[in-house]
Amino acid sequence: MSPLVLASASAVRARLLRAGGVPFEVCPAGVDEDEIKTSLLADGAQAAAIADTLAELKAIRVSAKNPQALVLGCDQVLAFEGRMVDKSPDMAGACALLRQLRGKQHTLATACVLARGGSPIWRRHEEATLWMRCFSEEFLQDYLSAEGDAILGSVGCYHLEGRGAQLFERVEGDYFSVLGLPLIPLLAVLRDHGVIRQ
Repeated sequence: MSPLVLASASAVRARLLRAGGVPFEVCPAGVDEDEIKTSLLADGAQAAAIADTLAELKAIRVSAKNPQALVLGCDQVLAFEGRMVDKSPDMAGACALLRQLRGKQHTLATACVLARGGSPIWRRHEEATLWMRCFSEEFLQDYLSAEGDAILGSVGCYHLEGRGAQLFERVEGDYFSVLGLPLIPLLAVLRDHGVIRQ
């Protein structure tokens, strides 16, 4: 079996790979995402292009250090009312963001890139549209209290696989991609590259 390296510290992506029976190692890329996003936005890049660029940069950076390994770089960008949303720095920011998203739709652009020998060899991009319901202030405060700081690791301050599902009235798009990884097409290419059995 060929080794797979996940160029991300994302616990959710690691959990998805583990649950899917994929053997892998973790080696975060250490990319300065904020600086790159700012530059791409200044050039007029859209959410999908930003996610793809960041995923590729992560994969290439780690692949250059591990040239024999297959390296997976991933990124996800939330677009809301014509702007890109960053992760909230604290619970007050999470509360403010969820109030903004309440009763409205937003888009999640998810990208993943596989690299080997410092060059990309496969990429996948998915977009999902999510509609948050008009939840009460009481529900919001209960949700924040129950979820705690764990939601700060998610750009939208929710985990769809958990209590965050209660925030939504409708979701269109691939479930795994909403979580941060287009798992089904990824598993297919990992079989082709001998990471998992055919």
